[in-house]
Amino acid sequence: MGVRRRTGLFVLQVNPILCDGFGHCAELAPELVTIDEWGYPIIRTAPVSLSDTGAYQSARYAERGCPRQALRIQRFNEK
Repeated sequence: MGVRRRTGLFVLQVNPILCDGFGHCAELAPELVTIDEWGYPIIRTAPVSLSDTGAYQSARYAERGCPRQALRIQRFNEK
């Protein structure tokens, strides 16, 4: 048993065709998502470290809580 280190980066992505602008993502991941005047998400584009467990957990909640399944977490390695 040991400590599992998370390395790499992630970004939260939205499929604008699937999104209906319910706004649940902004409630579940406020550090990553803001809402425009019509209720559609504006996603933070800067990659976030996977070691930021709070942001990653919020992104997972937002991904799972999207009623239209329009969100996806894209993980990648640091370069």
